[in-house]
Amino acid sequence: MNLTKTRNTTKYLTIKEISDENKTYSISALCKFAGIARSAYYKWLSHVNSDNDNLNERIADTIAKIHDEHPDMGYRRIRDTLAHDYKIAVNDKRVLRICRKKKIQSYIKHRYNCCTKPASDPAYVAENILNREFKSDMINQKWVTDVSEFKYGVGEDDKKGKLYLSVILDLCDRRPVAFVYSTRNDTKYVSRGKMYR
Repeated sequence: MNLTKTRNTTKYLTIKEISDENKTYSISALCKFAGIARSAYYKWLSHVNSDNDNLNERIADTIAKIHDEHPDMGYRRIRDTLAHDYKIAVNDKRVLRICRKKKIQSYIKHRYNCCTKPASDPAYVAENILNREFKSDMINQKWVTDVSEFKYGVGEDDKKGKLYLSVILDLCDRRPVAFVYSTRNDTKYVSRGKMYR
């Protein structure tokens, strides 16, 4: 795996492989077909790894080892492990670039107790009053509510965030009865907050 920032590395490697397998192919013709200069190919071919290149290779091998032992680690935690356990001080961007080159990606752990998966031992189970009957012929007979998340802003951290909107709907005409919004997604802003009509 080549970790250098050289452009057209894939083309150079392909030309070298074809040339090594069949000596009858002209390097000039292969370079012309690939759309690169012959001199650029020979410059790449005679390149000697710098200390930085060798360091990148060492970091890449260590990252692969960490990933095998802890496949759930993202690049930030890998960077912390490199500094703490292997005394390799590098920044986030370098670790991320190497992870992308090596196609190393963390496996995401799913929580068992969340909104999309039922809890194995829930503390409270609400009564199923509607029983999936979401139609109503009378106003104020059936109300439902839900929380929606909206992201806003771009750029700096203090200029972006999330806004949570909770709306109560009347199932008779599907019109909102009341709503409340907050920058925090907790039960307090729904149960104790002021509802607007």
